[in-house]
Order: sequence, then C-alpha cells, then structure tokens
Amino acid sequence: MKNVRILVPIDFSKLSFKALEAAEEFAKFFDGAITPFHSYLSLPDSDVSGRTTGDKLADTQEELEKKLLTRLEEHCSKYIDSKYLNPGLIKIGNASDTIIEAATDFDLIVMTTHGRTGFSRLIMGSVAEKVIRFAPVPVVVVEEASVLKPLEKILLTTDFSDYSLKAIPYAKEIAEKTGASIDILHIISFEQFGSIPQVQVAIDTKKKQLKELVNEHFSDMKDKVNTEVATTEFSIHEKITKRAIKRGYNLVVMATIGRTGLKYLRLGSTASNIVRHVENAVFTINPRRLKDLPEDVHSPKSK
Repeated sequence: MKNVRILVPIDFSKLSFKALEAAEEFAKFFDGAITPFHSYLSLPDSDVSGRTTGDKLADTQEELEKKLLTRLEEHCSKYIDSKYLNPGLIKIGNASDTIIEAATDFDLIVMTTHGRTGFSRLIMGSVAEKVIRFAPVPVVVVEEASVLKPLEKILLTTDFSDYSLKAIPYAKEIAEKTGASIDILHIISFEQFGSIPQVQVAIDTKKKQLKELVNEHFSDMKDKVNTEVATTEFSIHEKITKRAIKRGYNLVVMATIGRTGLKYLRLGSTASNIVRHVENAVFTINPRRLKDLPEDVHSPKSK
C-alpha cells in the first residue's frame, strides 16, 4: 500500500471521531490522505452534533450539505494533522450504501462499529457489518479502547484457504512499516474430529503448514513472526476473541471469508463475531469484493 486514500465515515458521535485517530496512523505508515465522510437521508431526518432544540438546520438540500460539510471539516481538523486531511465528502442516502459506493474511489475504510443512534446508526449488524461484507477495499474497524499507537503486535488468522491467505500481504506490509511482530494463528475445533489421535495428527499437519507459510511469505522477517496452532471445544470466533483480548494485539488482520463448509472466517460467523466482541482494531478484507487484489498468494504446498 502506498499513497493510501482513506475514507472515514463520521456521524458526529464522539466514537466516530475515534476512527480519525486510527486513520491518521495508517496515513503516516503509507503516505496517505484522509477524507472524512458523512451521509444523510433527508432534511427532516438530519442531525448535526451541537444543534440546540428549535434550531432550523437548513431550508434546502444544497444549504444543508454546505452546513454539514463545514461542520464535518471543522470537527475533523481538531482530531488530525491538517497535512493528512483532504476536503470532506457529503452524500445523501443510506449510510452503508453511500459508504460502499464512495469506497470505489478509495483504498481503505476506517470506521467504528457504532455511533450516534438515529439516522446514521453506525451499529454492528447494520452499517458496519454491511460495509465489511460488501466494501471493495479493506475495512479497519476500531473501538473506543482500541490502541494502534504504537503498533507493535499483529494477530493474523488463517485457515490456509486461498481466500484467507489474501490477508497475508496486508499484514506483512503493515508489520514492515511499523516494525510490529506478527503472530499467525490457526484454530482447530474438536468438533471436526472423531478422536484425540485425529486431533493430534491435524495439529502436527497444521504446524508444518504454518512453517511452510512462514518460509514462503515471511522469509525476510522470520524473527518477527510466531506461529501457533490452537484447539477449542467451542466456536472459532470465541477462541480468537479471547486470544486477541488476552494478548492485547494492536491489530487483528483477517479475511471475512475462508474455507467453505467449516464456517472458518465466514462473515456471519467468525469475522463478524470477532469485530463485535473485541476491543482491538480489526483489519478485514473480503477477497471476493476487493477491486485491487494484492499480489497473488497461494496455499502452502503441503495440505
């Protein structure tokens, strides 16, 4: 990633401005520029932080958009260095749809999972989840407690499917830019196997695959990469969530779809549940939607 164009949806809630701080870090890493974005549905439904009861916001759509843009840019200038800040962008329409549409002109979306209730409804299960599912670019989701600065520890999840391996170039490049270490994690669920010996065989096989993956994709930074095969009696997302929280990763990197049939890393199961429950920042990609796929990544030869 270079000269990254970053889109940051803002609904004027305090939490939504948290995304600006995270976006600024990515702008620093990748010589990027940030465009704050706000969408609204209609004049009666629109709201702007700071209005007092009885204030008349605007008489026309044009006037409304000018006022929204002014307030958007004034607020955002308080949170990030002006050298990273582009003019704001205002669109009329459903929040998730307008964000996804606008993203075609950008390289990265940074947003929070929830914010102001009402017309924007930046809550997981609506806007954020739909953006993660359909955005043509990677999406970084942050929470109030997310800490990206300094970015020192990255968790990369994989199920060895071609889709999940598409997250590797992003994790590697972020690590190279920041000096962060990477823990690569594969989870084995006991429910997939009929006996303990079968589980042990699977563990040994996956450890070998992880070693090959590191040799193939991280040969120039092995000292910064650790691998682990973990097992669980419960769901995959619960294991990853507990691991992410306990070890305090600055960033979790994952694909939103992966191996079919096992519910590994599929939106609606693992990926969305992790975004819902962790306080860590999460960098997600949907390989089926990406407009610019990273350099081709293949599965390790040993299956």
